[in-house]
Amino acid sequence: MKKSTLYISILIVIVVGLLIYIQLNNNHEEVHDHLEAQEESHTDADEVHLNQAQFEAAGIELGTFSKKNLNEVVSSNGYTKLPPQNQADVSVHSSGIVKNIFVEEGDKVRKGQVLATMESPEFAKLKEAYLLSKSNLAFLKLDYERQKTLNEQAVNAKKTYEKAKSDYEMEQARYASLKRQLALLNINLSENASATVPVLAPISGYVTEIHIRIGSAISAGTSMLNIVDNSKLHVDLLVYEKDLYKIKKGQKVRFILTNQNQNEVEGTIFNIGKAFENDTKAVAVHAEIDNKNEQLISGMYVNALIDLGANALFALPLDAVVKADGKSFIFILEKNDSSDAEMHFKRIEVKEGASQLGFVKIDLLQKIDKDAKIALDGAYYIQSHLTKSQGGGGHAH
Repeated sequence: MKKSTLYISILIVIVVGLLIYIQLNNNHEEVHDHLEAQEESHTDADEVHLNQAQFEAAGIELGTFSKKNLNEVVSSNGYTKLPPQNQADVSVHSSGIVKNIFVEEGDKVRKGQVLATMESPEFAKLKEAYLLSKSNLAFLKLDYERQKTLNEQAVNAKKTYEKAKSDYEMEQARYASLKRQLALLNINLSENASATVPVLAPISGYVTEIHIRIGSAISAGTSMLNIVDNSKLHVDLLVYEKDLYKIKKGQKVRFILTNQNQNEVEGTIFNIGKAFENDTKAVAVHAEIDNKNEQLISGMYVNALIDLGANALFALPLDAVVKADGKSFIFILEKNDSSDAEMHFKRIEVKEGASQLGFVKIDLLQKIDKDAKIALDGAYYIQSHLTKSQGGGGHAH
């Protein structure tokens, strides 16, 4: 009896053990399947698929990292400026009436080009006086030379010779004066007397303002037009006393136009002021613009960074980084089969560093291909598409 009871107890223990083993094995498989499902779900949650129409409508711009100096810099503000020798007020040296105007504001002109014409009876009188003086000078020269020869031969009186010499020299001075006046008025010396004179451009550049109209009465020295030559446009940056010792000629400058787009313009420091500006503790630092374009004009305000020579860092535009659940992400375009019409983007987590002038330093938390294409613009659209596909989860900023 005791033996049969023992056998029954052993059998029960074995059966219970088998049942526990089977249950534990099933639980392990369920946990494994659940983890696999979670991993697959996580992978899918970081991928976005866009068709070609969605990609184009979002204006997504692809690119890669840029090298930017985001650490050792001096921040500064300033404005674009033209030196005085590249600006001109167009005026005339005599009074007259505007007869013609040949240019409009914004026109590009070359030095010596006729911008307008003026007329006045005085111009004709001046030319007439010049031609008369030229004729008299020829006569007086012959008389002077004749009297000089007679004086050397002691044929005529010395007083007659001196009078001929004086008349000739006086007419020489009058002729030279009239010639200079005609030159200042741009009157052609070889033409007959005319009441009309041309107004010429003193420099090459662009017409910025026109202060006259046909029939306007102009006095000598009155500004008729303004011309600017933007080829020598540079940037004046205000650097405060505490940073002045860091600034040197030849340092590179990066700046953006305060009221324009975020396109970065580069320059090089060529001179440093020697006095404080307008009762401030700031000195003007002058920088040439390396990549000029016709959209830059004098007086534009800029925000600038003066590079002090530190190593450049890998950076992306601020618009390339999105935030979700307190983390920072970028989107990488995955290589697709050429037959696949969709664009496949993968979201990867990154760490942000210093940011300046619309760029931010990026540290990758996982390895990507060196030639990987990154969504530089349109990342927020991709993130919103991802959020919708998740059913509204993943709060993005």
